[in-house]
Amino acid sequence: MKNLCPSAFSFQSFFFTLFAFFCGCSLLFLTACQRAPQTQPIRIGMDLSYPPFEMINEHGDPDGVSVAMAEALSKDLHRPLQIENIPFVGLLPSLQTGKIDLIISSMTDTPERRKSIAFSDPYLTIALGALVRQDTPIQTINDLNQPAFKVAVRQGTTGQLWAQKNLPQATLLVFDQEATAVLEVLQKKADAFLYDEMSIWKHHHEHPLETRALLSSLQQESWAIGLRLSDVELRERVNQFLKNFREEKGFERLGDRFLSDQKIGFAQKGVPFVF
Repeated sequence: MKNLCPSAFSFQSFFFTLFAFFCGCSLLFLTACQRAPQTQPIRIGMDLSYPPFEMINEHGDPDGVSVAMAEALSKDLHRPLQIENIPFVGLLPSLQTGKIDLIISSMTDTPERRKSIAFSDPYLTIALGALVRQDTPIQTINDLNQPAFKVAVRQGTTGQLWAQKNLPQATLLVFDQEATAVLEVLQKKADAFLYDEMSIWKHHHEHPLETRALLSSLQQESWAIGLRLSDVELRERVNQFLKNFREEKGFERLGDRFLSDQKIGFAQKGVPFVF
């Protein structure tokens, strides 16, 4: 019987050692699972057809102001970046269904959109403008409110919403793509294209003989980052990022990098540059 005691003791020691080992492994596994979300990509949706804010460069890669913002935000969150190229009208449904985590796509913070999603603090304030044909008598955007005029707008944008409310007599032509709306003006199928001032100036700069740019600072609006209503903590972190990014002159650098021509053009027309 005396010879069994050491063996029994050794067996018990081995059992408890093995039990402790598995407990430790389980604890490490649970800890890793708790930390896993921080290593998951931050999925940011944007419509890459809106240069210089959201676009695809000559190498086939996402590029532009919003892409650079997304890269800086993902670094701040310590999460890999995954950009999802989604048509503008599909961004809100993609956010609501969990396909993406955030929207950074030059999206205006409106009361209507706030019914279904949340927004960060604004990062840019901009106004609507109009690209009009060079040969039209139109001098202000309000002149478009006549049955004789056709106004191109992009689907789902605040330009479309403003035109529906304020230009009831004009004929609205609704398009999915910005380039298509501009082409309608160039081909004289539309008298004007209603969009944000920066884009309007860019298109006029590209077609100075065929168009005029009406930069009237009509309907000031703010762009912000879209989030799910339930992501309260993420919204706080995004707002802190925007505050720090602005204090560190991040937006100023993006303006110099992507919008230098617009800065000069706005200054020449005496229009405040808002970025």
